[in-house]
Amino acid sequence: MKYLLLITFSFLIAYMTTPLAKGLAIKLGAIDMPGEERRIHSRPIPRMGGLAIYTAFILSILVFMPMDKKMLGLILASSLIVLVGIVDDIKSLSAVVKMGGQIAAAIILVLFGFRIEWLTSPLDGMIYLGWLSIPATIFWIVGITNTFNLIDGLDGLAAGISAISSVTMSAVALLNGRYTAAMLLLIVAGAALGFLPHNFNPAKIFMGDTGSLFLGFVLSAISIQGTIKGATAIAIVIPVLAMGLPIFDTAIAIIRRAKSGMPIMQPDRGHLHHRLLDMGFTQRQVVMILYFISGILGVVAIAITEVTPLWSIVLFLSVCLAAFVGTKRMGLLNPVEEKNINA
Repeated sequence: MKYLLLITFSFLIAYMTTPLAKGLAIKLGAIDMPGEERRIHSRPIPRMGGLAIYTAFILSILVFMPMDKKMLGLILASSLIVLVGIVDDIKSLSAVVKMGGQIAAAIILVLFGFRIEWLTSPLDGMIYLGWLSIPATIFWIVGITNTFNLIDGLDGLAAGISAISSVTMSAVALLNGRYTAAMLLLIVAGAALGFLPHNFNPAKIFMGDTGSLFLGFVLSAISIQGTIKGATAIAIVIPVLAMGLPIFDTAIAIIRRAKSGMPIMQPDRGHLHHRLLDMGFTQRQVVMILYFISGILGVVAIAITEVTPLWSIVLFLSVCLAAFVGTKRMGLLNPVEEKNINA
């Protein structure tokens, strides 16, 4: 009952505050304009809707969660990342400035005790990172933050994928007795789902970088405490699968751009959702397909925690094989000629 109350409260706060975020976005000039080659929408749409997701998250923590050092650190760091997102939604920050803000927020988490302390070694079992846990943690947080930022390309996509990833990792956290992490993840899921009715196609508001940076950031942070904390061989695999779709899409984008001689930070239309659109699927169909894939990855992530090590390896390798085949068949590593896709 407590978990249901958490997700319901977070959902309602996000749902009710999204129109307020929309009004504020219009007042501040945080408007996403059509016309660019990678834009899907054909009319101006307010962004900065992530402010409602953030509000639901913070209020839910203050109402339901016990306050300790790590909770305070999560609030401070996520508030910084939201501030970076708000400024970017209004003024379009450079990639260097955005990255600097993400690293600063990640450092705050590290200072408040968030650490990835162990890594799996194929030779020696587990490796204790020691001081290397600091750069490893920062790399993980900044990397995951950017994967969700990059996948936010269609109405409702980032919000739905975030909710699926949150529910998946919450289930894993509960199975491992990490109840605080599970509760935080359900809060994230409720906030994302509360925003979704306003954001699903045709969207009335976008979450903007305010939302996509925030969601990636908090999921990366909570995953450290809920799914990859401790010396278990499958620890790092769980969040990688739970957040597998944005991680896969970002990794493929980096390889594709490097292969084509493009700067890896330069946007293109080669993302998975763009390819599906080019195949003739509608926005809604593409989003539902990607929801389904994310859900399957979530089920596999949960299953891996409950089966034998051998079956864990089989399941993980099966996912890798499916990803390899899909990449080859869809030509995801091939460069894509830019064209106007406004509709």
